[in-house]
Amino acid sequence: MVLNMLIQIVDLLINVLVMLIIVQFVIGLLLAFNVINATNEFIVAIYRSINSLLEPVLAPIRRILPNTGAIDFSPLVLILALQLILIVLANLRGAA
Repeated sequence: MVLNMLIQIVDLLINVLVMLIIVQFVIGLLLAFNVINATNEFIVAIYRSINSLLEPVLAPIRRILPNTGAIDFSPLVLILALQLILIVLANLRGAA
């Protein structure tokens, strides 16, 4: 019972983290291709806030991955790792 509740909480937190990664990626693309002007203070503040939340998680992944130039694969690696954690937790829930 308690294990199931903890797994649901971790599942929710992982899903929120994945959504933040996707929002960061989309805003970064929109800013890079000048779809959203970089002088839009609201969007830039949101982007910086999300970056400050995700940077402690993404920085170790960036150190491990080889330098690929302009393309940053660390968000993709993090999403894949989080999905693997969700699979393990689902199997734990099924076993319990």
